[in-house]
Amino acid sequence: MVRSAQLEQTPLEAKSPFELRVDLGRGVPESDVRTALATGNMGFLHSFTTGSTVDGPGVRLVAWTTGCHFRCLYCHNPDTWVLTNGVPVTLAKATEQLRKYRNGLRAMGGGFTLSGGEPLMQDRFAVNVLSVAHEMGIHTALDTNGGLGERLSDAELQNIDLVLLDIKSWNPERHRHLTGAAIEPVLKFASRLAAQRRPVWLRFVLVPGLSDNAEDIDSLASFAGELGNIQRVDILPFHQMGRFKWTRLQLSYSLNDVAPPSSELVERVRNQFLNKGLKAY
Repeated sequence: MVRSAQLEQTPLEAKSPFELRVDLGRGVPESDVRTALATGNMGFLHSFTTGSTVDGPGVRLVAWTTGCHFRCLYCHNPDTWVLTNGVPVTLAKATEQLRKYRNGLRAMGGGFTLSGGEPLMQDRFAVNVLSVAHEMGIHTALDTNGGLGERLSDAELQNIDLVLLDIKSWNPERHRHLTGAAIEPVLKFASRLAAQRRPVWLRFVLVPGLSDNAEDIDSLASFAGELGNIQRVDILPFHQMGRFKWTRLQLSYSLNDVAPPSSELVERVRNQFLNKGLKAY
């Protein structure tokens, strides 16, 4: 596996998840990458951030993984798309970080959230690190787009106290346009979580002209309301904070002229979810 010196050369904590990080795992041999993905004894992380109050209940430690199979037009962290942009971190090192913050997270009613990227691109590492946190008595949350939910067994889901499920659009064509991926696996995972009564916070990014179609949102709200396990809906207004990354990475960015949604639009969408009996913020 990777030399310990290599693992230590880049700090795990970042000032912000918006920090641009690339090629941090580029020197990892391909055989080690394959072994890591198969066993989950090592993962690739963009960073750890502390003090988050928006990624689950209470004050939280968040680990941001690299690797994602979606290509969202509005992604604010495209540097997390590539697995080897992340810092190679052993499970032992991740466990050490969790142990360091365990008492503080409990005292603040918080926990640990695994986000990304898409954490289930590294499903074995995700399972391992969430299981370790759960065994420590730390509240666990998985932030996922849901497209790879079939990689988790029913037993493995039991170590996840909360799923933050990002549903990008209800309409299949619009979802594929927004993300480059199909919506069906996402909805299947949402239904599976509901059947198991696993708590879910639904996350919906509101982008004017792309995800604000009233009929789509009404259909999504109806679906979510019928699931019976959606504890809240977080409406996330589109912003341009990650645009600089697209420029730095020489990626074609199509949303330069898109403004954040107006307060009136946010309120309209919020009311659509409220009208289906859901708590929406």
